[in-house]
Amino acid sequence: MSVLSQRADDALPAFDRAMEAQARRRLDSLTKPQGSLGRLEDIAAWMCGWQQTLTPRTEKAYTIVFAGNHGVTKQGVSAFPSAVTAQMVANFAAGGAAINQLCNAIPSTLRVIPLSLEKPTRDFTEAPAMSAEECAEAFEIGKQAVPADADILILGEMGIGNTTAAAAVAHAVVGGNPEDWVGAGTGVNPQALAHKREVVADAVRLHRSAMIDALSTLQHVGGRELVAMAGAIWQARRQRIPVILDGYVVTAAAVPLCLDAPDALAHCLAGHLSVEPGHRRLLEWLGTKPVLELGMRLGEGSGAQVALAVVRAAVATFTHMATFAEAAVATKEA
Repeated sequence: MSVLSQRADDALPAFDRAMEAQARRRLDSLTKPQGSLGRLEDIAAWMCGWQQTLTPRTEKAYTIVFAGNHGVTKQGVSAFPSAVTAQMVANFAAGGAAINQLCNAIPSTLRVIPLSLEKPTRDFTEAPAMSAEECAEAFEIGKQAVPADADILILGEMGIGNTTAAAAVAHAVVGGNPEDWVGAGTGVNPQALAHKREVVADAVRLHRSAMIDALSTLQHVGGRELVAMAGAIWQARRQRIPVILDGYVVTAAAVPLCLDAPDALAHCLAGHLSVEPGHRRLLEWLGTKPVLELGMRLGEGSGAQVALAVVRAAVATFTHMATFAEAAVATKEA
């Protein structure tokens, strides 16, 4: 059930190191002390390497929010009822959510894709969250959602109960203890939090032997929106589209791909650091640093959308600054 084909010509596109080196040389020629723009320089060179150009683009930015419902909510792991998922999808459509305002302020095209909200996944403490066929269908929906003309992709999610699924996926892939991965999510009380940890531990214990790769892990303890996000990330890599990941749930959806290809997320930036405790651990496991740390935990792609502004700042300075030669500015004396 591996996401990867066995064909030799189906290897994932690689980062263009030669283009990155050219970008670094240009950065060093711009009218500033070398390295003085810090992380912006790293992001600019990263964009050049993935887009294989010295004129990186961010104009065609797409923000895709996948929504799904979770059967595990019957275990009392969320402070809100599952009906809120569909209500929030309607709020997105009406333009009333945080992500709508952020997509207007930091322009990108917002698309919201609900996945069978009327049919929650199964309670994964009792059975796999999805059948293999349901999981494959959600993965394909995610793949098909990636626009062919995208310059950059921002991913977000909506789904009551999905921090429990994220914790179970993270626990299954990375290991550790359930308490390493389980946070308050939408704001459950201490008793419910302890129960949430038990739910995650029980689920991973039940399905451990069946979770052997990305899709089987997501099938057993994930959710449709998590699977769709994994599909979108995978397809974006096939198209060399840089991706900005949002918080804990999006990152948890992404990490199982590393079971199939260790560098599967090389084209992804961590947009921000969520206050959900498991998110920091996931980013440490991936060896990546977030672009922002703003104390956010909303989801919806909100933190990643704000990070898009930083990526655009990096691209603007790289593309439009004058070089020392162009500006007739003296360079540092040897």
